[in-house]
Amino acid sequence: MGQQLTRTTKSVVLFLIISLGFAFAWASQSFASDDNDEEAEIHDTILRQIEAFANNDGEQAWAYASEGIKRRFGSSQVFVDMVREAYPAVHSAIQIEFTESVPHGVFHIQVVKLKGPEGKSWDAYYRMVQVENVWKVAGVRLQPADIGI
Repeated sequence: MGQQLTRTTKSVVLFLIISLGFAFAWASQSFASDDNDEEAEIHDTILRQIEAFANNDGEQAWAYASEGIKRRFGSSQVFVDMVREAYPAVHSAIQIEFTESVPHGVFHIQVVKLKGPEGKSWDAYYRMVQVENVWKVAGVRLQPADIGI
């Protein structure tokens, strides 16, 4: 009887270990899926804003801006004029590549490699915030891309 109890105990323990393994695997896939969904939403927001700039649709580009950006510039026209003048690689990008995405608590930094209309390469650091489950552009810092050796 003692040997049968030991086998039963071993079977139960093995079942629990396997079940926990599946639970952890499922949970980690679920979290990874959430991260991938979040990253895809961030990419979509950035692409749609760049597309709006390319189509001279200032109102649509403005829709992807955060409330802080909207308070700072006051109107879509002022915003678009500023982007056209100060950020031509964003306003008229001819090539876009998403690289690193770094979460920072309440915001994310998304690094985007851009080629501007004049052919220069730039690294754009998009500060993204989520408001009511929608990602918005809260700022962009541009710097010339490191071309390397």
